[in-house]
Amino acid sequence: MSTDDTEADLPVLHADATLVAIDKPAGLLAVPGRGPDKADCASARVQRRWPDARVVHRLDMDTSGVMVLARGAAAQSALARAFAQRRVRKRYVAVVAGVPLPPDGADGWGDIRLPLAVDWPRRPRSAVTFAHGKPSHTRWRFLGLERWGPLWATRVELQPITGRSHQLRVHLAALGHPILGDPLYADGAARHAAPRLLLHAAALTLPHPSDATPLTLASPVPF
Repeated sequence: MSTDDTEADLPVLHADATLVAIDKPAGLLAVPGRGPDKADCASARVQRRWPDARVVHRLDMDTSGVMVLARGAAAQSALARAFAQRRVRKRYVAVVAGVPLPPDGADGWGDIRLPLAVDWPRRPRSAVTFAHGKPSHTRWRFLGLERWGPLWATRVELQPITGRSHQLRVHLAALGHPILGDPLYADGAARHAAPRLLLHAAALTLPHPSDATPLTLASPVPF
């Protein structure tokens, strides 16, 4: 059953006996952080209405968009397997500084394959490292040119094939085109061109935990 109800200002995109999908706003933690000042988060708000809701994936605090929680242990296991086996398709939209070179794929899509690892001296940052980074793969395509203040920027569609921490943000920054408003990976004009990180989880397609039927959940891009 789909619904447009809200729980503590969280739009609910879909809710049924085995999962709940919300539209997480930018600036809200997905799960609790350390300390009582970081207890408020998307999962806690959802659990106030659905106490059996369990986390199966996360969005960065600065990222908005579709976030799914399983209802109960069986649904959590089924969805966790789907994520681990890469049977979940994710679609993001971002606005990046500058104009990247056109994608090299004949289908209009380009590939970014740069290994990533946690940048321990500068946590929570991640970094490209060929010495001990994990293989990481992002697909992207061009959506259009835009003007953000003094900057020319490019709207892009992104498909993370792997799911490393901060993968999309680090991959784009490594190409010299950081996401506008990124407090960790953008500097100067790119960092201050937008009041928030311009990265949104726009759609997610997964096998429903009850019968494996494909379910697509979508959220309109707010920027």
